[in-house]
Amino acid sequence: MAHRVEFVVSALGRQTDPFVLHLYAALAEKERAMISERTKSGLAAAKRRGQRLGMSAKPRSVVRAIAQAGADANAGAALKRLEILRPHLEHALKGETSLRVAAESLNSRASSRRAAAAGMRRRC
Repeated sequence: MAHRVEFVVSALGRQTDPFVLHLYAALAEKERAMISERTKSGLAAAKRRGQRLGMSAKPRSVVRAIAQAGADANAGAALKRLEILRPHLEHALKGETSLRVAAESLNSRASSRRAAAAGMRRRC
């Protein structure tokens, strides 16, 4: 608002007074602080009662299982992404292209896709 950029809140409409927006922002900031304070005091109370918190409260076997599940999920996501990118990688690496040229090709494709996506967002 200090830079005179129009700020539109869809729930309030275009004609909302900036003062009202400042009030909402101040209330949201106060609520965030109160939530933080309640969370910290609740955690401190649990700690005083001797309750173990977080991953340290779980048995090692459970921690290992959680870590393995996360690793498996990451590997699966990486393989899925690789399959999406495979045609682009194969195109960039065709022939006797150096890795540097392939990287530049992939980066230029990514830049053009990001620019196109940004243009689509502006039009919507």
